[in-house]
Amino acid sequence: MDNRHYTDGTTPGAPIRAGIPEHGRIPKYYAVKTQVAALLDELGEGGLLPTERELAVRFEVSRETVRQALRDLLLEGRLRRLGRGTVVAGPKLEQPLSLASYTEGVRRQGLRPGRSLVGLDRFPCPRALAPDLGVEAGAPVWHLERVLLADDERVGLESTYIAVERAPGLDAGFEPDSSFYGYLRDSLGICFGDADERLETVLATPREALLIGTPPALPMLLIHRVSRDSEGRPLERVRSLYRGDRFSFTAHLGS
Repeated sequence: MDNRHYTDGTTPGAPIRAGIPEHGRIPKYYAVKTQVAALLDELGEGGLLPTERELAVRFEVSRETVRQALRDLLLEGRLRRLGRGTVVAGPKLEQPLSLASYTEGVRRQGLRPGRSLVGLDRFPCPRALAPDLGVEAGAPVWHLERVLLADDERVGLESTYIAVERAPGLDAGFEPDSSFYGYLRDSLGICFGDADERLETVLATPREALLIGTPPALPMLLIHRVSRDSEGRPLERVRSLYRGDRFSFTAHLGS
């Protein structure tokens, strides 16, 4: 694959004159960003980036200009913080938009999936949630909230709602760091049929950013999913929040 960066900051297949306004005057920070991007290719994944001061001297610009360029590369997922330094990030995790679980998607990329339990609560179902779960308002439902991990790195936050009648022993028979879909299938004999999903970009709330370990200004990818079982009965509602700098989503389209 041709990974060369051209003088306008693009790579083969990218939009023509990507990032350059029609008048042709390139913002100083963007010129620095392009130079740093070329440096990332030289350093390779995991390579330690020079300090802001060193980059400012190298490119003969202010540290604020360097800081703005690095901020863009961090948001794009090209860089990541490691301790007090900044290193070249690896490729984004590709998660399919399908009924495959998070566990399966991460394993396909050679990483170790995991989850850290935030909480498992039981409460009366609000009226607005009831149709998605196929229960009456006030019926008992579970709320399972977990931080998503990939090789022990926090990459997302998942909230799952399901009626207690569909998973009555969830608080006793389910291991929080395992696949919820696997538990429903293997322990309860519930097979997924289909689902409706909506994908949007959001900023994390302060609480969400704290749980995931990211700055509140980092863009997130949010997926809302309402699932049904193989018989068409409502099953669950899931709210999954993924780090925008670590994830991309793929879908196979056919005629």
